[in-house]
Amino acid sequence: MTPELWAPIPTRVALRRPGRADLPMRRDDRDRWHADVELEPGDEYGFVLDDDHRALPDPRSLRQPLGVHELSAAFDLCAHEWADAAWTGRQLAGGSVYELHIGTWTPDGTLDSAIERLDHLVELGIDFVELLPVNAFNGTHNWGYDGVLWYAVHEAYGGPAAYQRFVDACHAHGLAVIQDVVYNHLGPSGNYLPRFGPYLRTAERNTWGDSVNLDEPEVRRYIVENAMMWLRDFHVDGLRLDAVHALRDRSERHILRELVEHADALSAHLGRPLSLIAESDLNDPTLILPRESGGYGLTAQWSDDHHHAMHVALTGETAGYYADFAPLDALVKTTTRGFFHDGTYSSFRGRDHGHPIDVVVPTWRLVTFTQDHDQVGNRAAGDRLSPALGEARLAIAAVLNLTTPFTPMLFMGEEWAAATPWQFFTSHPEPELGRATAEGRIAEFARMGWDESLVPDPQDPETFRRSKLDWSEPAQADGVHARLLGLHRRLLALRRARPEFTDPAFEHTTAWADDSAGRFRMDRGAPDAHERVVVLANLGASPWSLELDGPAEVLLATDPALAAAGTPDRMLELPPETAAILAVAHGS
Repeated sequence: MTPELWAPIPTRVALRRPGRADLPMRRDDRDRWHADVELEPGDEYGFVLDDDHRALPDPRSLRQPLGVHELSAAFDLCAHEWADAAWTGRQLAGGSVYELHIGTWTPDGTLDSAIERLDHLVELGIDFVELLPVNAFNGTHNWGYDGVLWYAVHEAYGGPAAYQRFVDACHAHGLAVIQDVVYNHLGPSGNYLPRFGPYLRTAERNTWGDSVNLDEPEVRRYIVENAMMWLRDFHVDGLRLDAVHALRDRSERHILRELVEHADALSAHLGRPLSLIAESDLNDPTLILPRESGGYGLTAQWSDDHHHAMHVALTGETAGYYADFAPLDALVKTTTRGFFHDGTYSSFRGRDHGHPIDVVVPTWRLVTFTQDHDQVGNRAAGDRLSPALGEARLAIAAVLNLTTPFTPMLFMGEEWAAATPWQFFTSHPEPELGRATAEGRIAEFARMGWDESLVPDPQDPETFRRSKLDWSEPAQADGVHARLLGLHRRLLALRRARPEFTDPAFEHTTAWADDSAGRFRMDRGAPDAHERVVVLANLGASPWSLELDGPAEVLLATDPALAAAGTPDRMLELPPETAAILAVAHGS
């Protein structure tokens, strides 16, 4: 590779290579600096700015073998011999997603050790593997959202070569890969980009720090080319775009639309679908509306509202932002309309929030879940649903999650009710930053009313170790872990077998609830179909007797006796703490 650097701020730049004299670089009229040398793979290098004696890493570094404060290493993206030539990709429609963190999914916490567990996902019935951010961050372990070098793969995970092996292996297993990327802020340690150019707006901040300067064309180019690198050079099938509501873009063409245009062009060239999925707090369907209709054209967006409605229905927890979702009717609304706050008053925000989704939008454009890294890790103790709910209610959670009209997602370990927590962990080498992070976490939970004493120290290595999955749990032949794992496998198989579950029409899903009795019903299927699928969940303490519209077949039930019933008459009694899925013929 030939070193090249965009750096309008310094007046002099020199290339540093160990064992050689610093080489002055020449500047062109676009503020790009060049050096007439060729770096071989593995060669270490950095850039010395003006009179500074220290060399800084390359803002586009692909590899940081000694960490984000040290020299970069040249890496040849073309050296890997890809074996996925026959891979044609996967469309998101009809698919299921599995979110995992490389550092805690396996005991070793590496990309290569993750390859050894891919058979588990295939047997589960997963279509997409979604990785939390793998970009280079300071320290050894982190959620990944403190990244400072977006082009580099964190070395402790195995670096870029291991990442290529992982994607290749996923494709060999029939699994598509979604990479979580963060373009709204930079981490607090190792962020040298402002030394090179105006990457940030210092006078404008978001939740995590200075806003990214989307007014600068070269910064936009830095983002777009990073996104295309994952999709093109690492053969990734999609990107999850973190917290897009924090992207402050004042241009006529929003950066999200710009990303979609480039991804669509690349998809046409590669001949495989490429998905861009937004995490957004806006409840704004503009993100997923077609560009021809004035939208940004993103493939999908997450729906926290549906999570909140399911969480409250399952746990009864109504503190903080859960308060508005207390009635079971909230689950009816999110099931049939996607968003709960679609222009309604949000008590947590203290204002009206959101916009309605047009019924012509396919339902699969929303990604929904009962648990994810945020909703687990950002709880005071990082506790999953499994410690709080019994097996019966965890089974109901699985049914609600995987029969959703939307694109369902599982969080790693959820499929077997993992007993391990998933807590917020960092490994900042700077003591003052570590203290500030710990104090910030405690202050964060005051608004939610959670017990501060439950908050673990994110800098304590035990917090990280506790968050690793225990793979002896799903290996058990019997018990709650085995039963819930088996249930998730049956649900995902049923989702593939019955077209009603992947029917994308909002109008083909109806729902009803009795809040006082704790009963929920969802019907899936076209009105004129000879048969439809009915999902029932009895969250109450009393049996639920109901008359069906026609002959029925029990496709799945969380109660063994009901599951064995097979074909009931038109009267069905659903025991407390039970869910069932029925195929019901139209009345005759």
